[in-house]
Amino acid sequence: MKLSSIPKIKHTEANNFFLLCGPCAIEGEDMAMRIAEKVVTITDKLSIPYVFKGSFRKANRSRIDSFTGIGDEKALEILAKVSSVFDIPTVTDIHESSDAALAAQYVDVLQIPAFLVRQTSLVVAAAETGKVVNLKKGQFMSPEAMQHAVRKVHDSGNENAWITDRGTMFGYQDMIVDFRGIPTMRSFAPTVLDVTHSLQQPNQSSGVTGGRPDMIETIARAGIVNNVDGLFIETHFDPANAKSDGANMLDLAHLERLLSNLVAIRKTITSL
Repeated sequence: MKLSSIPKIKHTEANNFFLLCGPCAIEGEDMAMRIAEKVVTITDKLSIPYVFKGSFRKANRSRIDSFTGIGDEKALEILAKVSSVFDIPTVTDIHESSDAALAAQYVDVLQIPAFLVRQTSLVVAAAETGKVVNLKKGQFMSPEAMQHAVRKVHDSGNENAWITDRGTMFGYQDMIVDFRGIPTMRSFAPTVLDVTHSLQQPNQSSGVTGGRPDMIETIARAGIVNNVDGLFIETHFDPANAKSDGANMLDLAHLERLLSNLVAIRKTITSL
């Protein structure tokens, strides 16, 4: 698919990687607008095609008392406002087939969570909206297996599919990124590297997922060197107090330096 086919996407002529970036979850309007404004400023400066990311609901939680959202319609309306105010596309994840048509009224890209990417009815429902479908590779799946998820989208009459690698389980409490899988998945669809989720440390005894944000630049650099089409980075201006996935998010204050370094690497790679 052509990136330029996404409504409101900018800088597609820059020959840069594209970026899916924002908070893990929509916690409120002020925080979403604050993060979007900062990321738009940075990506416009660096000519990076940008899609704002925010979950309207969190369904995969370790504990019953974990934050799940502020209300579906309220969060989706915030995503729509971000898109309108900053003239950018947005992406959110869906968890049930009924979510597809609802979310498609508000966002430009529908994301299938890694733990649900084999759920045929969910993938088909997303595809049938006509929106871009971002398929997260299951932590338990091989890169080769993702061709079947892509085929489900295509067979539903939608050619607009991405694959996102968010790491592979390594034991019970760690993730790794196997970069051998990047060219394999790119042969099926444009491929994104989810940098921050790849650094999660799940299944902690506390019921709160850990992470290694100190490794974000290491993983992101390796992704660019290995020709990923896009990067997925969750960010927050106060990760320690974020209501979801704070342990592996990038502090928003560090985003510009990181992206500047990655753009420089990308220019070097494409000039070879």
